Amino acid sequence: MNFYTNFRFEQTRSIMKNLKSKNTLSISFLLILVFIVSNTIVEAQDRLPNMPGYDRYTEMSPKIRGSVIMGSINANWAENMKSFTYSFNGKTYKYNLTTNKRTEVEEVAEQSRSQSRFARGRGNRGTGERPARGRQYTSAISPDGKLKAFYKDNNMWISNPDGTNVKAITTKGKGKIKYGTASWTYGEELGQRYAMWWSPDSKKIAYYRFDETDAKEYYVLHNQTKIQDSVDIESYVKVGSKNPPVDLFVYDLETKMETKFDVRDGKPFGDYGVGEYIYGINWAPVGMELLFHRTNRKQDIMEWCAGDPTTGECRVIIHEEWLPSYTTNSPSIRYLSDNNRFIWTSERTGYKNFYLYNLSGELLVTLTNHDFEVSSIVKIDEEAGILYYMARSGDNHMKMQFHKVGLDGKDDVRLTDPAFNHRVQLSPDSKYFIDVAQTHNIPPVSKLIKTKNGKVLAELAKSDMTKFHELGLKTVEMITYKATDGETVLYGMLHFPSNFDPNKKYPLLIGVYGGPETNAARETFTLPNARTEFGFLYGGFDSRTAAGRGKEYMDPTYGNLINLEIADMAEGVKSLYDRPYFNKNKVGISGSSYGGTSSAAAILQHPDVYHAACANSAVTDFRNYDDIYAERYCGLLTTHKAGYEAGSLMNYAENLKGDLMIFYGTQDNNVHPSNSLQLIQALQRAGKYFQVQVGPDRGHTSLNRDRMMEFFIESLILK
Repeated sequence: MNFYTNFRFEQTRSIMKNLKSKNTLSISFLLILVFIVSNTIVEAQDRLPNMPGYDRYTEMSPKIRGSVIMGSINANWAENMKSFTYSFNGKTYKYNLTTNKRTEVEEVAEQSRSQSRFARGRGNRGTGERPARGRQYTSAISPDGKLKAFYKDNNMWISNPDGTNVKAITTKGKGKIKYGTASWTYGEELGQRYAMWWSPDSKKIAYYRFDETDAKEYYVLHNQTKIQDSVDIESYVKVGSKNPPVDLFVYDLETKMETKFDVRDGKPFGDYGVGEYIYGINWAPVGMELLFHRTNRKQDIMEWCAGDPTTGECRVIIHEEWLPSYTTNSPSIRYLSDNNRFIWTSERTGYKNFYLYNLSGELLVTLTNHDFEVSSIVKIDEEAGILYYMARSGDNHMKMQFHKVGLDGKDDVRLTDPAFNHRVQLSPDSKYFIDVAQTHNIPPVSKLIKTKNGKVLAELAKSDMTKFHELGLKTVEMITYKATDGETVLYGMLHFPSNFDPNKKYPLLIGVYGGPETNAARETFTLPNARTEFGFLYGGFDSRTAAGRGKEYMDPTYGNLINLEIADMAEGVKSLYDRPYFNKNKVGISGSSYGGTSSAAAILQHPDVYHAACANSAVTDFRNYDDIYAERYCGLLTTHKAGYEAGSLMNYAENLKGDLMIFYGTQDNNVHPSNSLQLIQALQRAGKYFQVQVGPDRGHTSLNRDRMMEFFIESLILK
């Protein structure tokens, strides 16, 4: 029972005792009294307004959000490239590059279309409602607008855009064999929003076929709060189970012929060779080839391939592998103007770098060869022969920098100050760039800079922290600590309440996601988390799974998912132990999805470090999760069973010492309810006290924030 329930129970017992002593309580009156008191308990759930810090939180939270006028701008360049406009602090300005002066104007001009953009996925757009999580569009209009392809009754169909003149393209789809759609994990893990692709000339349509005959199904109950429930049956492949064979077909509307692509070079499906997963499908920008990615099941080999729609023969354009762990499934691709050459991002050296290829698969130029990671392409200036890009070459991997390099791979130059994190906007003629510079505790400043020599021409906007300081707000602190290997430097962030008193002791509340290639620390200006106003320190801690530091940095976590990363984060908490204002006996952690996994693992694997945890929609054993994600980071079950067993949270149930809140949605088709139920069962068998909140008919979500704060205040402040 919680303290409020205990109070009501004792109050009721006292009333009953007094009434009984006076012989005035009838059985019927007793039942009415119990009903009234019971209802009072049920209705009196909103306890947060009566808890410590609530008034302070409600007063400060909206003030924190508006405490800084951010000096971060976006420029709209004029077509003649002699000026640009931007908005700042409620006003709009025009900057004249000829006079180097700015004037206030009425409104922002439309953004120039000559600015560089990232290449979009090539292919048709789906029609109809945006697909649900893990699903694909069920129809697509041809590029010439004359036909519609659509999925229905397990098959592919063609019609006029208005739905008339319907014809079947395929007829063999039935039961577990499906044409023109994909399995759930393709949408969830591979970002596959489409399952049919029109050729640019509208004469051919390519599409998936999945055979889910041997795929195990999972059942999720829907509408459990209704009089009659229903069930969602999904071929959800879990670790070690058989994947549904995937194939690609193309239908020629002129010849009425269907051709199957040889996506596995004649090898059978299921031999764990390259071709276990087929995804990232688009028609080539030149010619008539269909481009696709394929990987083996372990995902340590990835190939980008081209298929001939006439013969079905396929060829490899680029082969990538990283055998110690896994490859990037979908490297970024940016085509040059001839639509034949393209810039490819690869981690083949252990760090992301840029390479210039052509569609024949010929490596033309190694554009960068850094021992830090490139991030994104800003612009390809073919006329000048220059690539402009962002890279993690600052004082730390979180401080993004602006670079330029020749398209011949020579003369790489960093154009920004490594002491800051940068976001840049390059002018259409590449002569200028607007630099928005900041760090975790220095708010953004926007400057106009000349690209050629780095000369600062003007300060366009500077953040105003007047209100921030008037409110007594504290900037967020970046902390460093060592990983469990005793060598690797990791980063975390610590937030303080506005009324922070170094002579007091504060509990720590941690927000976490965790997992591969995610970051808790960042070098963008960060306002203090409003939850500190309840009387907490608030923090986030990275592990060796943090993104941006290269493959070799992350490889030790492969096959050790949960264990190593949670231990690294615990080192972050321990690094605060010598601070006199930190109460090391009052540490809470919360997160959702992978963050729920991290939270439950933290309190179970490190019970002397963490004292309260709220685990929302948590994977409690990666053997419960989809194979494409879990096997990518944990390895195959046949070779890494010990790692899966070590990461199963049920094995740590007896370690629970602190307060644990478990939340799950009964309708979660991503992290199935069985995850939380298995952990609940293990804790019950271990005789442990814990709390559970259920989201009836809710999906992949988390506990209401107020309920969560009630839990942490009760566990870490009121106890």
